[in-house]
Amino acid sequence: MSDLICDNYSLLMVMSRFGLSLGFGDKSVKEVCEAQKVDYQTFLAVANFISEEQYTYSEDESAFSITSLMDYLKQAHTYYLDFCLPAIRRKLIESIDCSGTDNVALLIIKFFDEYVKEVRRHMEYENKAVFTYVEELLEGKISTTFNITAFASRHDPIDTKLKELKNIIIKYYPGEENSNSMNAVLFDIFNCEQDLASHSQVEDYMFVPSVIQLERRLKNEQ
Repeated sequence: MSDLICDNYSLLMVMSRFGLSLGFGDKSVKEVCEAQKVDYQTFLAVANFISEEQYTYSEDESAFSITSLMDYLKQAHTYYLDFCLPAIRRKLIESIDCSGTDNVALLIIKFFDEYVKEVRRHMEYENKAVFTYVEELLEGKISTTFNITAFASRHDPIDTKLKELKNIIIKYYPGEENSNSMNAVLFDIFNCEQDLASHSQVEDYMFVPSVIQLERRLKNEQ
């Protein structure tokens, strides 16, 4: 596990969203996951997906656990809404001078706040509607009013507006002699954008196909 993390430090986020803690010594991935009651196949599936830029969904239902993957996605939502985005906002407030007559500073804060509202609507819908639907599927209940394909067709990426925010800051925010704090915020926004894009890809290329397969199997059985 330590080799895996050192090779790709972005997997630290994957660990935290699976509820895995540090201090695991020289244990293997399987040993760490089993000791902390995490499905190691799901952890490896997500870790491999994020480490490799190309991914082909396998129809082997034993490749990973839908329940475990859904828990991972829920924890990711909590991370974005309760930690990552509020932390970026705090840094923006500290870095931007809103006391002047320049409207760019206020525009940046307003743009970010509107973006956070959009992300919250997006993720709360998934938490309440999509994950509840999948939990019922796992219990053998098929809905006549909802299916995962309909959700997937409307599943727009949520990292696009962060690109616009970066452009506004880079192109139009007046420079200062010491721009360390603003550059640090930009660095966090770049990381968040990449992380959100990866999160959406896990949903689109792992979660959605596995739920489609589950729907198909249940309909055949019934």
